[in-house]
Amino acid sequence: MNKRLSTIVAGVSVLSLVAAACGSDDEPAAEPAPAEEEAPAEEPADEEAPAEEPAADGDCETTDSVSLQLQWFTQAQFAGYYAAVDKGFYADQCLDVEIKEGAVEIVPQTELANGNADFAIAWVPKALQTREAGADIVNIAQVFGRSGTLQVSFADSGITSPDDFAGRTIGNWGFGNEYEVFAAIGQAGLDPASDVTLVGQQFDMIALLEGEIDAAEAMTYNEYAQVLEAVNPDTGELYQPEDFNVINYEEVGVGMLQDSIWADAAKLADDADYRDQAVRFVAASLQGWAYCRDNVEECATIVTDAGSTLGASHQQWMMNEVNKLIWPAENGAGMLDQAAWDRTVEISQSTPNLDGATVLTAPPTDGAYTTDIATEAMALLGDSVDLVGADYAPIEVTLNPNGE
Repeated sequence: MNKRLSTIVAGVSVLSLVAAACGSDDEPAAEPAPAEEEAPAEEPADEEAPAEEPAADGDCETTDSVSLQLQWFTQAQFAGYYAAVDKGFYADQCLDVEIKEGAVEIVPQTELANGNADFAIAWVPKALQTREAGADIVNIAQVFGRSGTLQVSFADSGITSPDDFAGRTIGNWGFGNEYEVFAAIGQAGLDPASDVTLVGQQFDMIALLEGEIDAAEAMTYNEYAQVLEAVNPDTGELYQPEDFNVINYEEVGVGMLQDSIWADAAKLADDADYRDQAVRFVAASLQGWAYCRDNVEECATIVTDAGSTLGASHQQWMMNEVNKLIWPAENGAGMLDQAAWDRTVEISQSTPNLDGATVLTAPPTDGAYTTDIATEAMALLGDSVDLVGADYAPIEVTLNPNGE
């Protein structure tokens, strides 16, 4: 099993050489180490024993150390986890959480599968691809309920829908980040091989700003801000939203689920201690995200203080935009929406890239996700935390040159 997983995951990692958009998604993969043998629980699970009650900070008889592997560098895309550390939410749940920053060569779901992290943040299609290759991982909380992927073009290009991609040069990040672009092209009835010129795009907006491509792939919370932080040479002022057309893939019906919390499926099934840690970890993480919904500026500062090198206004923009991907959460933050999952899986199976490859070759096997952990996490928090955010409203963020 270990040898198989190591081999398969290595193959997937090559497919997944996704230098994620500064926060879009993972990454070229480091050579995976063999998965560690599953460790038995120190004590047999007591089926009748309730989950450990959360204790106030300092009241814990013991504190469990767990690690979280991010999919990219420290930035507000992961603010909820940093806030949970900073505000003591993990400590309140008797957890000592190490947040492991991502990097170009790190594939979070592979780190999880290989036992190098207890939990991981990953986009759903990528994690399912790794799972199909043999990684025994499971989605335990769907944090981002909406896709943040855009296609951005200049307003005078006339590109206002995927139908307008015909005859145009369309940038995409490739390496698995391109499937929403391809799904939109297919939905418009265009042949990606002959009707559109598709080009690989760096993880920035330079190619668009320099006129090398007609439309660029972007994340709402990162690359789109980059064009609004750039100076319009015609005016000497920063570009404004009205200077661009924005196609939101969520709004055109091809959005795929992105940031979610993944856990080791075998340990979750057999290790009562790990399962209990998972419930408490998800609870505190969701509490962190709720805090960042209500305290945008403070959370941006928390992330910056944690080591992010992004400018202050860019960080606030990212925090504000990420909140839009979570809130409001009709069924509660962290609860997976079946329709969004089904759409993600369908696109993953049916949308080939130019090489003819799809993310998945078959439907995910049973156990790809569970809502049990998020449900128990919500029960653990009770009425103390609003995980719906029905009254959520974003703030106004003013971007400065270069995001400073």
